[in-house]
Amino acid sequence: MTLTPKETKTSKEETAEPAADAGPEAAPEKGPRKEKGAKGKEAKDAKEPKEGGKKGKAGPPAGSKAAKFVPDNPNFRYIVRIANSDLDGTRSVALALTGVRGVGLRIAEVACHLAGVNSAERIGNLPEATVEGLEQTLASLPSKVPAWMSDHRGEPFLGETLHLIGPDVESRRRDDVNVMKMVRSYRGVRHERGQKVRGQRTRSNGRTGMAAGVLKKAAKEAAAAAAREEAAPSAPAAAAPAAPAKATAAKKE
Repeated sequence: MTLTPKETKTSKEETAEPAADAGPEAAPEKGPRKEKGAKGKEAKDAKEPKEGGKKGKAGPPAGSKAAKFVPDNPNFRYIVRIANSDLDGTRSVALALTGVRGVGLRIAEVACHLAGVNSAERIGNLPEATVEGLEQTLASLPSKVPAWMSDHRGEPFLGETLHLIGPDVESRRRDDVNVMKMVRSYRGVRHERGQKVRGQRTRSNGRTGMAAGVLKKAAKEAAAAAAREEAAPSAPAAAAPAAPAKATAAKKE
């Protein structure tokens, strides 16, 4: 077993000197500094939208308007009249028919199916004969659909099931209200008084024929002033009989 001699102080100093003499040459060189990106709008413009994200979807600008519809059909009609109602010719048949009073989206789609018309076609492209067929289908709807789809089931005067459209809806509603008023039913009386008919609350809503809030306070003050004016003329009349009594007392003296 061999023993190595201990290192002397001089040997340690000699080994340490070269590291000290190296100085700046031995220091590791730093890489070039990264240039900072542009700030503000330039940095935002430089960023590219992410692919597949919601923010990256392209769409029309916020202030731009939708493109105006330009028909290819030279016989296109912008206004179509059905059941005394003017309909927008640029809308689809199903949606345009909802402009007729008494026709909803379900009834409109059923009418298109019965008349053999494509419900997605613009109603302005339909010829006049097809439009007349649609109107006839709506007029004869109660005989072609179940009774629960009609809006006037069990009509009391004729005993039939009807489906009213157009101006007939308002005229029949007015007639029904007049009949209820004539027979003095509860609903008819409520219609006469202008109150709610279908059991709604009337404590806080639908209050008619009375003052409320600040107006009530003003009405109380006006009533009090009127009462004071009525009481004022009665005071001199009560004091008048006292004068003859004083006169008779003076004569006796």
